[in-house]
Amino acid sequence: MKKVILALCLATGVFSCKKAEDSPKGVSEIPVVTPELADNAVIYEVNIRQYSPEGTFNAFTKDIPNLKRMGVKILWLMPIHEIGVKNRKAKGDTSIEQITDPVEKEKYLGSYYSVKDYRSLNTKFGTKADFAKLIQTAHENGMYVILDWVANHTAWDHPWVSAHSDYYTRDKAGKMIAPFDWTDVMELDFDNKAMRKAMVADMKYWLTDFNVDGFRCDVAGEVPTDFWDATKVELNKVKPIFLLAEAEKPELLKNAFDMQYGWEAHHLFNQIAKGEKTVKDFDAYMTKIDTVLQKDDIYMNFTSNHDENSWNGTEYERMGNAVETFAALSFTMPGMPLIYNGQEYDLKKRLRFFEKDTIPHTVGKMGAVYEKLGALKTNNVALHGGKVKASYLRLATSNDTSILAFVREKDGKKVIYVANMSKKPTTFTLPLPGNFVDYMSGEKILLNQNQSHSFKPWEYKILVQ
Repeated sequence: MKKVILALCLATGVFSCKKAEDSPKGVSEIPVVTPELADNAVIYEVNIRQYSPEGTFNAFTKDIPNLKRMGVKILWLMPIHEIGVKNRKAKGDTSIEQITDPVEKEKYLGSYYSVKDYRSLNTKFGTKADFAKLIQTAHENGMYVILDWVANHTAWDHPWVSAHSDYYTRDKAGKMIAPFDWTDVMELDFDNKAMRKAMVADMKYWLTDFNVDGFRCDVAGEVPTDFWDATKVELNKVKPIFLLAEAEKPELLKNAFDMQYGWEAHHLFNQIAKGEKTVKDFDAYMTKIDTVLQKDDIYMNFTSNHDENSWNGTEYERMGNAVETFAALSFTMPGMPLIYNGQEYDLKKRLRFFEKDTIPHTVGKMGAVYEKLGALKTNNVALHGGKVKASYLRLATSNDTSILAFVREKDGKKVIYVANMSKKPTTFTLPLPGNFVDYMSGEKILLNQNQSHSFKPWEYKILVQ
């Protein structure tokens, strides 16, 4: 097997005998990306700056082996590049150029999504050798690494601004413009073929020189679909890769992307938790996606991510006592579950976006929960959510407004999810006779036809046979 891997590395030009500081290329003990990766994978989003007090690659790397316990197979690193200084955001609509106090100015580190150079590394995070070690450690632990790629815009002091000003969109007066109200960045012009070619070359750099396994593409829906389609073809010539779109746009999944955000499901989670919507709305959503998507399309399901945490609040702010119930749903419904770093430590604070902050690594309740859910996702084919999904069948109950019950099944294996999706105690009947095990508690359960069940607010069970 090692000979096969070495041959693959040689073919793709990622093998080198030079020292890490000279060239971070190296042999990676992990098979190439295949469609089957998405079947039972858990994806973990890493905010290097905020993950540890040090905010470094090395501080995160030492924890990588621990993530296996949660079933993590894909590490998504938020942007690791140098951050632009010109027009850097400080707070609100204020840029650091409007701050006169040098001590105050120093604490504003800027948005990760204001990229100064696509081939650079943020020196606050560490060296090329440190980053190469992170990739290698992930691969040795059976995890693939995808980088956050910001294609829609760059920082104002990106080298292209002076060397290739024609790469940028301009208004009627010929002035470069910022997308939306993102004043710290400038929008790129995808009508420019030279810019497209340069960007693809920069993406290839991370595949050939660091052996990363793909990209999470920021605001992917704002970039022309044909760019992504052509780029996937070009990048796959280097090595098979995994692409995640920060979008909910089915056409992106036809050729380029392997997975997209489940934004609508996420918003439903929040609305149901707040009592604004019910299980009926979730049922309508599941019916809808079954008709608008292809059978092999994949959604990423989540209760939090970096944007939601910083701007809309922690999952505890948005979901209250329903956090675990929706976390379990994200693992058992079709798709791939996301864990945002800190959720396994019951993170109950909004992480500052433009400044240094730190995730408290205090063992709480959810770490053990994610480990149990991750093991089930990894080992039970009934939760396959990739190209050949396990089936999803809604189970009718006597109260389908409050009770969500469904069965996932594949190759004779079944997993049943039953939950009271309301703030009130609920009694209901469920047409599901048989012998089961309550997966989370290990308790054996005998269910009779039309047996009455009483669930507390937000109580859920995952039943296996």
